Amino acid sequence: MKEAIFGFLDLIFELAEKELVGLNKKEKLRAFLFTLSIFGIPALFVWQGRAIFAGLDFKPVFGALFFFAPIWVPLILLELFLHAWFEYIRMRWIAGEGFAMIEIKIPKETMKSPSAMEIFITSLHQTGTATFIDTYWKGKVRPWFSLEIVSIDGKVRFFIWMHKKYREHVETQLYAQYPDIEVYEVEDYMLSAKHDPENFPCWGTYFRLDKADVYPIKTYVDYGLLEDPKEEFKIDPLTSTLESLGTLRKGEQIWIQILIQAHKKMGFKEGFLFPKEDWRKEIEEEIEKIRKEATPETEGEYPGIPLLTKGQQEKIASLERSAGKFPFECAVRAFYYSTKEAFNTARFPAIISLFKQYSSNYLNGFKIGQYTDFDYPWQDYKRFRRNNLERKFLDALKRRSFFQPPYKFYRAKPIILMTEEIATIYHFPGSVARTPTLSRIPSKRVEAPANLPT
Repeated sequence: MKEAIFGFLDLIFELAEKELVGLNKKEKLRAFLFTLSIFGIPALFVWQGRAIFAGLDFKPVFGALFFFAPIWVPLILLELFLHAWFEYIRMRWIAGEGFAMIEIKIPKETMKSPSAMEIFITSLHQTGTATFIDTYWKGKVRPWFSLEIVSIDGKVRFFIWMHKKYREHVETQLYAQYPDIEVYEVEDYMLSAKHDPENFPCWGTYFRLDKADVYPIKTYVDYGLLEDPKEEFKIDPLTSTLESLGTLRKGEQIWIQILIQAHKKMGFKEGFLFPKEDWRKEIEEEIEKIRKEATPETEGEYPGIPLLTKGQQEKIASLERSAGKFPFECAVRAFYYSTKEAFNTARFPAIISLFKQYSSNYLNGFKIGQYTDFDYPWQDYKRFRRNNLERKFLDALKRRSFFQPPYKFYRAKPIILMTEEIATIYHFPGSVARTPTLSRIPSKRVEAPANLPT
């Protein structure tokens, strides 16, 4: 009986977390009203039964409910049907698309700044076009990509996951910016991973932003990498991440996924009853808010002149620079997977600090989001909830599922990152990165001389 009670409580906790994490205020209100209609009305009937014996009369209330039933009952049924229908047709579309994974091997000398990666990521801003038939019958969705940095037994490697039809486009754009790299289509390195907490303990987490999405993180431009400085003068923030990944022992793995999907204005044609506006408007509103805060009030008819501090000037400059970039909806998550013998809990704080170098007091930064364990023992009776979270987290990682079913917005909400920010946390480092286990090409590829005899 005790296990049944705690199991039921775990289920309630999980449903609440799954439904409410990642929702904005309007979506939470909608979820609350929908839940109230499902659970509140039956509870009201029970209450009405008790109220009869208490001498209370709620007949007008139930009379109104029954009178308006032809309105609210079809709406609830329509909501349930559309949710199930969209999930079915979109999962069918995604399964039919297929996927491909490539590994990128970089040369010892990469004389390119992260701006080259920014150009490549800009080419992935695929908003897609869809008709009403595509959206409501075929289940067509916008493409998404997964940029991955992986450490297996301490060996650091770069991967990109995509839908199969985009493989040629991705390779072409990569070679355009990095002609000396080598690209190979490979098997998914996660295929052999399974959820077995006894023999293969694991831990996963999402990352979220410290402040509102409009504020950018500290990027490669702030670190002075825009002008391609000499290698000995470079300060590449990615090297901290690579060094941390390079310390893993045999039997340990850390997977970093940066899932990106082009952000665009969404309307009824894309399956949204209420339009989702372009995110750039929030940048304009935030800039105006900062200027108003810096403008002193005046008693006369002439408005005051904004007296911006250095920090406010930096904020506005960064926001205006971001407004000129292409926005992506993103999910950043990391997962630790290990054998029982090599398992090391000291990796957890190392994972939490993987993106610390991109934080700024004036701007934005990353911090830990939802993770797969719990702070107190009474939150997870006999590890029921943690096992469930780990299993689903691992499956979501394998499927690269976040923007669409079956794990749409699972335990996190999308964050907005511009191309400059994504290129900062995912790019190919030069020789300034001295991590010995970083996978590199042993020799540089050059073209044959043009005057060779035929």
